Amino acid sequence: MYGFPISEALAEAGAHVIIASRKLDACERAAASLRSAGHSCSAEQYDQANETSILAMRDRLQVQFSGIDTLVNNSVARPMRRYEDPLEAWQKSMDVNATGVFAVSRAFLDLMMKRGSGSIVNIGSIQSVAAPAFTNYEGTSMSTPPDYHFHKHGLIGLTRYLAALSGPSGVRVNAISPGGFETSDMPSSFREKYCRRVFLGRLAHHDDIKGAVVFLASAASAYITGQNLMVDGGYSS
Repeated sequence: MYGFPISEALAEAGAHVIIASRKLDACERAAASLRSAGHSCSAEQYDQANETSILAMRDRLQVQFSGIDTLVNNSVARPMRRYEDPLEAWQKSMDVNATGVFAVSRAFLDLMMKRGSGSIVNIGSIQSVAAPAFTNYEGTSMSTPPDYHFHKHGLIGLTRYLAALSGPSGVRVNAISPGGFETSDMPSSFREKYCRRVFLGRLAHHDDIKGAVVFLASAASAYITGQNLMVDGGYSS
């Protein structure tokens, strides 16, 4: 949901954006949409559960662009949907959302530290800091599975660890934890309950994450690292 607005924000700020995931066709469609608007963008393919695939993509990009200025960790797999799901679903989630995020981060962080500059922006969630509000989901087919809370909480700890590790080399690592993103098929009962907790009284829209991403990716935040910026309309306050 936040992937395209993030890519669009960085492209609008003048970056060449590389959109990457397992689904190359989907990445290419998104990249083509940005190119049609006059932006610089390309698509790549990698498997976040496979370190060999991650390193191969990193090496291709290093040759093509002679360095990566910013890494945004936004990819997420959702194999687990409910607390009762088989343990295999939890393990598959960790392969991508915990081990995979670390593998991607380390692969690009090593290059940034060697060069002496760079920024990593990890996309967390309100579930990175808040307990689940199960009543929001009552009467709907929606749910909030435990694996998501586990790896999103862990992402904030990893952000701080990597910030401490890479700070002396001139690299910054921060996180953004956005609130719920409004979609057209969202049940009205969920929307109503969720928005009661939001100071601004609404869910997030397409442009709401853009400023935070550009800020943390750019020199405007040159003295900020190890932080988690809440972009949730006040939900977690």
